[in-house]
Parts: sequence; structure tokens; C-alpha cells
Amino acid sequence: MSRTPLPDLAASGPAGDSLPSGLGPAFAALVAGAVAMGLSPVLVRFVSPEVGPFASAFWRVALALPVLWAWMRWEEARAPHLRRGLTASAVLAGLAFSGDLLFWHLAILGTTVANATFFATTAPVFVVLFAWAGLRRRPAGRTLLGLLVCLMGGATLVGQSVQVDPARLAGDRDGVVTALFFALYFLTVERARAQGLGAARVTFTASCITALVLLGAVALIETRPVLPHSLGAAGGLVALALVSHAGGQGLLSVALGRLPAGFSSLVIFLEAVAAAILAWLLLGEALGALQVLGGGLILAGIAVARPRRSARTA
Repeated sequence: MSRTPLPDLAASGPAGDSLPSGLGPAFAALVAGAVAMGLSPVLVRFVSPEVGPFASAFWRVALALPVLWAWMRWEEARAPHLRRGLTASAVLAGLAFSGDLLFWHLAILGTTVANATFFATTAPVFVVLFAWAGLRRRPAGRTLLGLLVCLMGGATLVGQSVQVDPARLAGDRDGVVTALFFALYFLTVERARAQGLGAARVTFTASCITALVLLGAVALIETRPVLPHSLGAAGGLVALALVSHAGGQGLLSVALGRLPAGFSSLVIFLEAVAAAILAWLLLGEALGALQVLGGGLILAGIAVARPRRSARTA
């Protein structure tokens, strides 16, 4: 089967080019999705006094399913050429996202939030490595440079809070595993979109699988309450489902239909920037000069790695 053309990060264009024609909406969807996902730590923190971490992860996905199903029906009614049914890539995307959420919460429980965040931000490294080794996509020099700058920004954003503690090595390991699963999620969603599935079907299918896996996790390993006991916490879970999951993951699927996983994973660094800003605005957490510098480096790295005028076929 031929693949839908995707932008080639290895191709160069005239200096100073902006995003190639037609990729602007995909980039806007990616940025909006990153910001929506950046709200998730704030919402998880908000509901955590009443709902356990694995339960909140389950509700995040399960409560989004009706909206994702309606979006899928609407999208496929407007675009009857879109492929229907299950594909291996969409199923693998659901399993990868399940692993991402499970190990992220295990990392938060097993180490500091700063350590978990730091190791989770290494996901773009694994996207580039997996694409290079498994898909024979040699990264361009500017992609590697942008990745390096973004990693420096991510480390600066959380680095002053990162701690080395032998007692927390298991949690640190879980943070790295989180990054591995998130990298696989990017690549499998990109592949599913290239196989002709619409963004809504990919997101809905992956979310159904993730919800089933997380339901099992809640039944087996959740030790805290599963249901909220206040309207505020219930509203927080609904916001987590509609904004961070349906909005964030849905927009990411839209973007991965046009933008390559390598570049998209760099833009998702904006999730950490958005989380820091939202925590400052909504939770009163400090936002110092190092956090501002880290955010600036992330923006610079994304600018360095942006796609030029080119297309890829396979």
C-alpha cells in the first residue's frame, strides 16, 4: 500500500522558509493539542485529593469516548473515502498510549514529579531513534540540532528540581519507559493516519483500547478512591477527558496526518511549557527565570527543526 505523502525533515529549503504551504493548519493543531495536554497535570493535581492516579487516567480516556465516537461519525460522513475498521497500527497506538499513561503514573508514585517529567521529555529522542533504526528515516542535521536545543530547554525547565536518589531509581526507570511508550505512540498514530484512517477513528480506536487496559489497572493496582465525591472533582475529570484527551490527543492525530512524528514530538515539548504556565496561573506555583529560559530554548529548538518545502513518499 502506498503511504500518504508526509513532509521530509531531511530535505532542506531556502533559509528563512516558514512552514510549507498546507502545513500551517496541521502545525496549529499540533500546538493547540500540546497546550490542551499541558492542562492535564493541573487537572490531575486538582482531582487527586478525591480520585487515585490510575482511576483519573481511566476516567480521562473513558469519559472522552462518546465525544470521540461522535467526532468519528461526523468526520467519516464528510469524508467517505476514509478507511474504516481496525488496523494493527491503530491497535498498537492504543497499547502504546496505555503504557505511556500507566508508567507515567508509576513514575509519579516512584520518584519526584520533576524527575518523572524530565525523563518523560526524552520521548523525542526515542522517536528519532526508532524512526531511524526501524523505518530507515535518517534525521536531518537541523532535526538533531532542534532536538538537542529542545532537550536543553526541557532540562532547564525542570532541571533545578531534579534529584538523584538511589531509592527512586525504579521511579526514574518508569519515567524512561514512559518516554519509550510515548515515542511508539507517535509513530503508530503517524502510520495509522498514513494508511488512510481519519484522525477521529485513530483516536477513538486507540482510546477504546487504552480504556480497557486502564480499567484492568484500576481493578488490579489502584489503592485509592475510584469515584469523586464532589461536583468540583467530577468536573475536573470531565475537563481532563474533553480538553486534555479528546482535544489534546485528537488534535495530535490531526497533525500527524500531515506532519512527521519526529518534528511533532519536538512540538509536544510545548506541553511542558504550557503546564508550567498554567500551574503558575491556576495553582500559584513559582515561575522563575530558569523556567522562562527553558521555554525559550524549546521554542528555539522547534524553530530550528521546522519542516521546509518538501514532501516524502514511501
